[in-house]
Amino acid sequence: MKMRDWWPADVTDRALLVFDLTGVFVFAVEGALAAVRAQLDVFGVLVLAFATALGGGLIRDLLIGAVPPKAICDWRYGATALAGGGAVICFSPLFVEAPIHLMIGLDAAGLALCAVAGATKALEYRIPGLLATLMGVLTGVGGGTLRDLMLARVPNVLRADIYAVAALAGATVVVLGLKFGRSKSWAMILGGVLCFALRMVAVTRGWNLPHVALH
Repeated sequence: MKMRDWWPADVTDRALLVFDLTGVFVFAVEGALAAVRAQLDVFGVLVLAFATALGGGLIRDLLIGAVPPKAICDWRYGATALAGGGAVICFSPLFVEAPIHLMIGLDAAGLALCAVAGATKALEYRIPGLLATLMGVLTGVGGGTLRDLMLARVPNVLRADIYAVAALAGATVVVLGLKFGRSKSWAMILGGVLCFALRMVAVTRGWNLPHVALH
């Protein structure tokens, strides 16, 4: 296999691929850790890692018409997800004992990477800006939602402090940046930084969206 067969020649395509695969790996690690804490077996750990890493992107691809989805037709995505799950299996004490702030940071990084990559890919398929933004959010939170449902718990996106909103902010920056002529790489970097920073600040300061009170 030649290098150009798996590594894009165009720098913006390379940026999208790097963002996508890095987000896949980070979410795979997070999903595998959730499976370890739920005391699932090795197979369960790999399944949850795969679902967490690729669930959001798979749903996005089906909705925008990118079929068959990358998660199925491109070996790099499945291999990256399994690598993340395998890393947790092989080094579980190291991951389980990691500081909570490190794990929150990894989650925020995965959210940012997937949100901006999802919005960018939707735009490439000529999806309108508003819907492309929503596709970015779906990519960022879809895998984690699937993970929580498989573990029979309330999805984190419905109760976490400024989670989906952070993904929405990052995806919006990507869409607006490309609309106003910024390069794809810079738009993705700016969107990713905003999403990551907003999520981390929200956790640090305890920011939450208002709850609906029943009277």
